[in-house]
Amino acid sequence: MAKSASKITLSASKDIPFDKLMLSQSNVRRIKAGVSVEELAEDIARRGLLQGLSVRAMLNDDGTETGMYEIPAGRRRFQALALLVKQKRLAKTTPIPCILRDAASDTLAEDDSLAENMQRVALHPLDQFRAFVALREKGQGDEAIAAAFFVTPPVVKQRLKLAAVAPALLDVYAEDGMTLEQLMAFTVNPDHDRQMQVWDVISSSWNKEPFQIRRMLTETSVRASDRRAVFVGAEAYEAAGGTILRDLFQGDDGGWLEDVALLDRLVSDRLQAEAEAITTEGWKWIEVALDLPYGYSHGLRRLSGDPAPMSDDEVAAHAALLAEYRALEEEYAGQDEIPEEVDARLGELELAMEAIEARPLVFDPDEITRAGAFVTLDRSGRLSVCRGYVRPEDEPRAETATGDGGDADAVQVGQGGDPGVSVSDVHDGHADASVGTIITSGGQPLGAGLPEDEDEDALKPLPERLVQELTAHRTLALREALGRSPDVALTLLLLKLVNDTFRSSGASGSCLEASVRQVYLPAQAPDLKDSAVALAV
Repeated sequence: MAKSASKITLSASKDIPFDKLMLSQSNVRRIKAGVSVEELAEDIARRGLLQGLSVRAMLNDDGTETGMYEIPAGRRRFQALALLVKQKRLAKTTPIPCILRDAASDTLAEDDSLAENMQRVALHPLDQFRAFVALREKGQGDEAIAAAFFVTPPVVKQRLKLAAVAPALLDVYAEDGMTLEQLMAFTVNPDHDRQMQVWDVISSSWNKEPFQIRRMLTETSVRASDRRAVFVGAEAYEAAGGTILRDLFQGDDGGWLEDVALLDRLVSDRLQAEAEAITTEGWKWIEVALDLPYGYSHGLRRLSGDPAPMSDDEVAAHAALLAEYRALEEEYAGQDEIPEEVDARLGELELAMEAIEARPLVFDPDEITRAGAFVTLDRSGRLSVCRGYVRPEDEPRAETATGDGGDADAVQVGQGGDPGVSVSDVHDGHADASVGTIITSGGQPLGAGLPEDEDEDALKPLPERLVQELTAHRTLALREALGRSPDVALTLLLLKLVNDTFRSSGASGSCLEASVRQVYLPAQAPDLKDSAVALAV
């Protein structure tokens, strides 16, 4: 007959008063690790004791029980309970759930203590992330979760963000297919499809560094430190419906602005608003551009303005700053080293005086009506306005009278003048300023500079394509007219050649393209300039 296997007998449980328990010298844990005793005590006070203590009855020399029990396994739990008793939050006689091990067992007390610690499997981080999500879904806020598990609210946000990564990537992480640092990098962009696209590329690449993952996930976004983002401001961008990608695990300089098209529109709108505010200064034109090309002012004359005078308050403020600056200099003149706070104060005074001394330029009102300004951004995202540039066609010209006293308008049109502006509309060489400032961007009018009640009835600029087609018709008509009038053609040619030869300043264009090219003779005999031919020329 086969011998039946012996049944396993489990240790009995027993509630033992706290004052009957004491620590055992057989406990193998000596080094404090993990959650502190104070935090564990607070957790026990909040939710009670989740795991009982493993105890053994203490025996006299004759083998009888003393009524006290030692604790080989559960040292930190006992210390936490002892702290609650000391704080008068737990009675000394409170029954404590215990697993009563047989004191005469062949298994040593040290064996029990070691097994309890070594057989324990730490919770996988992903299980913790998902547990936080479950608590959140059941109504607990970030603050409550943080308080319950003795972490800060930002840590809770990090765990929730990790749990929000694409489920397929979480499965890869659960199978040790990626590191925690790589998973953290994927939290930068919440788009699961984009996360999977990046993982498909990264998984087959040699470069799997977290920074590479972050770079790929944000390559279509704009950093918050970008000058466009600085100019608009994160609050205005978010108020307009934009989203900002944030990295909760490392410094991100404010994050990444995801909607680039929205950001560009906000930049354009604000630049236009700034330009419209400048129209009150009376400029003839204002050019708006995010980036001004190198040499943008080539061929333009720069007005020379005078610094605006200081007001009485500014003069007094500057004098006070200067007096304090000189007093500090004299006080520490003989010392080898100046205290840091004094040096910092001197720097503050210098900046304050420079701000007052940096006076805006005041221009001649007559010059303003023929000049313009550029509105753009500097490299740090601040508004930059460059005022006082005159285009060649806006330069003042003396009225030209014909030999027979004819209409001067005909001469202007023949020189390429604007047929829409007659001589009667010109005062001191510039058009009537009442037409308002023209604001353009990339050569296209922005429609500013007119009163609001006139916008509906104002003349709208023609489409660029239509302007090009009409220009082609006009050019062909001028060619045909010149072909029928050789004397006019010869006069225009002579006028163009004379202007190009003898006028040093920029001359207005005309319907005729012709030029004079000077030919220089690099190899010359010494007497060439005195030859008969040279003298005749």
